[in-house]
Amino acid sequence: MNTYEHSVYLDVEKCCGCTTCLKHCPTEAIRIRDGHAVINQDRCIDCGECIRVCPHNAKKAVCGKLSAMDKFKWKIALPAPTLYGQFENLDDVDYVLDGLLKIGFDDVFEVAAAAELVSAYTRLYLKTEGVKKPAISSACPVVIRLIGLRFPSLTDNIIHMLPPMEVAAALAREKAEKEHPELKPEEIGVCFISPCPAKVSYVKNGFAGYKSKVDTVVSINDIYLQLIAKMKPDNDVKPLSNSGVIGIGWATSGGEATAIFNENYLAADGIDNVIRVLDQVENGNIPPLEFIELNACTGGCVGGVMTMQNPFIAKARLQSLRRYLPVSQNSPSKEESGYIPDGYIFNEIPTYKPISRLSDSMAESMRMMADIQRLRDTLPGIDCGSCGAPNCRALAEDIVKKHACLEDCLIRLKKDSGKDGEEENDG
Repeated sequence: MNTYEHSVYLDVEKCCGCTTCLKHCPTEAIRIRDGHAVINQDRCIDCGECIRVCPHNAKKAVCGKLSAMDKFKWKIALPAPTLYGQFENLDDVDYVLDGLLKIGFDDVFEVAAAAELVSAYTRLYLKTEGVKKPAISSACPVVIRLIGLRFPSLTDNIIHMLPPMEVAAALAREKAEKEHPELKPEEIGVCFISPCPAKVSYVKNGFAGYKSKVDTVVSINDIYLQLIAKMKPDNDVKPLSNSGVIGIGWATSGGEATAIFNENYLAADGIDNVIRVLDQVENGNIPPLEFIELNACTGGCVGGVMTMQNPFIAKARLQSLRRYLPVSQNSPSKEESGYIPDGYIFNEIPTYKPISRLSDSMAESMRMMADIQRLRDTLPGIDCGSCGAPNCRALAEDIVKKHACLEDCLIRLKKDSGKDGEEENDG
């Protein structure tokens, strides 16, 4: 029984079964059945690739609405650093933060500020004895779920650091409770402004027993028009920003990796490139590295499907904005400079059933693998997708699992029909 709540939704009425999403899904979670796409919830990693490529807008991200914050007395906004790259000619982050206050939030806590603290503690983490190298960043929830499903042997390489969003949520709550002792904890609401649907799933499902401190997640494209209407240059803008080059750099690929101040790193973005890197790490075909940063979206978080702007335009804007900022405005206190506080660490990696596992029985799995290979050899091998599966190997697996039949291969069916006709003519 699937208990993982996803944030990628299929609008069946808009789907015409064109197979575009089928061919781009990195975990082969999509099949075409009865003329429309069907998503296998156990395989879906909420990467949003199907949303990105669907020509009919049949795939959508399901996230919260700003109105969900109305039930709280004290509302806190957590803007992702990606948000700053959505606005043209922005030369001061404070305009964005002030705009968030004007649309109804009582306070703002920058995720970029928390990212600078996470970077500092990651540098310390990498120096810890016994850490398995290369250490893989835990910031992208798509990558974490992908590793659990397709590369379970690499789970020990994942850094046990909470993502900046969670650190920001915890620090924002702590600040609110300290400054407003009259408020009860349940009266404080935290809203993350997200570039991607995977963060929505992260908050809904928690993380290996860890319950998120974020109450709701809204998309950047949902809040953009409200925000830009309030971002009027004036003299009343308060100096609210508390982040620098390092924190804002997390929005783009390589930003997290360069912040560890170690040249032995690799940064890859785009789900296909991420899979290619993980394949190489698993096979040992990669140079010795200390740290690997992986982002499922092209360009990093700026490429999320819940953003407004082209990721490369957003990246250029952020690079321009960073020129006027200090390197970092956040660092651990002297008391905490030698160790990583508990509030930054999670204990367990989520476990999923690997998608390569055919059965819980080793003997049965081996028999099924042999059957799949035998069937695969009888199929045309052109991976056309007309059968409703992404490739011939996937169709063979579906047949062995009794989710499909050999007649679903139209090319094979046509060829067999032609042979039958020839035999009848010969007779």
